[in-house]
Amino acid sequence: MTEVSDALDEQPAAEVAEFIRRIRERVATVVVGQDVVVERILVALFTGGHLLLQGVPGLAKTLLVSVLSRTIDLDFARVQFTIDLLPSDILGSEILDQRTGEFRIQKGPVFTNLLLADEINRAAPKVQGALLEAMQERRVTIGNETFSLPAPFLVIATQNPIEQSGTFELPEAQLDRFMLCHRLDYPSADEEKEVLRRNAALGIRRQDRGAVALTEFDVLDRQPVGTGDDLIRAMEAVSAVHVSDVFTDHVVELVHRTRCHDALEIGASPRAGIALIKAARARALISGRMYVLPEDMYALADDVILHRIRLNYEALADGLTGDRVLREIMQHMGLTPSVAAGRLRSDVRNGKAGNGMPIS
Repeated sequence: MTEVSDALDEQPAAEVAEFIRRIRERVATVVVGQDVVVERILVALFTGGHLLLQGVPGLAKTLLVSVLSRTIDLDFARVQFTIDLLPSDILGSEILDQRTGEFRIQKGPVFTNLLLADEINRAAPKVQGALLEAMQERRVTIGNETFSLPAPFLVIATQNPIEQSGTFELPEAQLDRFMLCHRLDYPSADEEKEVLRRNAALGIRRQDRGAVALTEFDVLDRQPVGTGDDLIRAMEAVSAVHVSDVFTDHVVELVHRTRCHDALEIGASPRAGIALIKAARARALISGRMYVLPEDMYALADDVILHRIRLNYEALADGLTGDRVLREIMQHMGLTPSVAAGRLRSDVRNGKAGNGMPIS
């Protein structure tokens, strides 16, 4: 066995693979398809990064996070973002105790392991900004006191498209705190047919003197399939995934090219490169590998880079999109997915990139 694969013993590796399988199976009992979204949620969970899910209403964004919260034995809180929400509604506040005449701290829902910020772009910018310290430093300041948040702490936010009425665009500083921003698509015809079939079979539940129609939320299994220890093992396994110098060079060049492209007003920050490597390691683990491949970078580039770049006025006037510019950058690097994969696999065979044993 190689040095890289020795970083993770066979028994823990098998346990991590089984843990991932159980999560996928549990999610599949409620959510149809959405395999890529499930993978992105696992990537965020295993790396401690924050995730922004963007899509029109009705694509099961909230349902996915609810399933995850019940799949792993973690504390969970949900905040429905609205226009009248205040920062104290999320972080907490000082409350005057009438009996003692002293102020005491009332902690908000942010003191949890998994925070669902539902429709985050419906809240005012001052409320969105209230999460900045929590997301970056894992701590919250209330009054004159600073409190550490529980470990792990993960924000999964959902967002409707910006062009819908009643929304506020997230500022760049807020977006940069999200490790990934995944854009959900509509299900395929076969998947939507299965969604309709399952929904029609839900039935009703008697309640009081009447009955209510059951929804997918009512049939969630509340028995977790994993514990905090399982999550710790998975996070340790991610940190043992090998990243070659070749892969790192590609990431550095990709991020640098976004900063000097003629169509971009704002390029990706150093945090983008960090996020891309972390996410690639987690995706490799989920795929059963202890080493990253260029396929990981190409699969994750959109989710890591696009929300961190901004087109300039001339590019917008010419009808360019961030996705098109990103693809152009990677093509100019001479790195199509097939070519890059061939290069790294050659390095693996020659002993330059390191290799490892599959975990399952």
